[in-house]
Amino acid sequence: MLNRLKSVFSGGSSGYQSSSGGSGHGRPVGKIIIAVVLIYLLVTIILGMIWSSAPDTFSVREHTRTVAQEMGREPVTGFATTATMIRVAETLLEKPGGYISNDIFPPGLWMDNMPAWEYGVLVQLRDFSRALRQNISRSQSQSSEDPDLTVAEPQFHFDSGSWALPSTEGEYRRGIRALQSYLDRLSRPESPEAHFYARADNLNSWLADLETRLGSLSRTLSESVGKPEITDALAGIQDSDPLAEEERGEDVKTPWLKIDDVFYEARGTSWALLHIFRAIEVDFRKVLADKNAQASVRQIIIELEESQAQMWSPVILNGSGFGLMANHSLTMAAYLARASSAISDLRELLSRG
Repeated sequence: MLNRLKSVFSGGSSGYQSSSGGSGHGRPVGKIIIAVVLIYLLVTIILGMIWSSAPDTFSVREHTRTVAQEMGREPVTGFATTATMIRVAETLLEKPGGYISNDIFPPGLWMDNMPAWEYGVLVQLRDFSRALRQNISRSQSQSSEDPDLTVAEPQFHFDSGSWALPSTEGEYRRGIRALQSYLDRLSRPESPEAHFYARADNLNSWLADLETRLGSLSRTLSESVGKPEITDALAGIQDSDPLAEEERGEDVKTPWLKIDDVFYEARGTSWALLHIFRAIEVDFRKVLADKNAQASVRQIIIELEESQAQMWSPVILNGSGFGLMANHSLTMAAYLARASSAISDLRELLSRG
């Protein structure tokens, strides 16, 4: 009986020890999982820092020359603008990290500055592709639309955040292929099947839309420090007593978490516009010379170049207008406002007979 009890206890003890030993074997697995998660987080943080860098600017003239040589074509009127649009769209998809706005996994999921930059570029790509389809590629309002541009323009208006089928990247690449087909047909030496009318009225029509875009963006940037709403201030004027003090109106201020998003949207906008205006300087050179408007275009380009200056601060600072700290939003707003003013001068020159 005693021997039996001993054997039972001895079996129980060994069972307990084996169970305990199993638990001990589970600890290294937990440590491995934690290590893998930490490494993953570290890699995504590093990738996020790399992907947050905006692409460098490029030489439109050099790029146009290179594309013409690769195609074995002469850079006819419209070649620089179309080739630039293609390059801008390709940069949107092929920069470090690719297209990020529709990412559903880290680090793209966590990033907001680069998606805002992408949106700024995308809006300008959409606006100019619409102008190209509706005006620049047509001789008059009754002429037919170009078949490639009727594909390209709506493709760039596809949902910018779609990651499932169809994906945003796939739809934008279809738009790029349509632009490439248009460029091929435009530059055929024997009989071009596409057209690019570099006229003052065509350019002026696009500039009118652009002026309102920049005005709205400049206003939003300046609201980083808070500004009174104009409509509210005007509502406080007393008609019965013209000497009564006007009410200032309620301040409108960009939310703190949105300040960097607005800044990078403006940064993307000015990046795209810089290259488009460089191309316009090439393709519209005759009409600009006739209207004495080269200086206005050059002034726009200078302001846009300054808006792309190197960022030395790791974060977007939001000091008051006359405070000790910088306010990057107000600086960007100043460049865009001066560019918008030059666009207004350019439109006036183009409108003259």
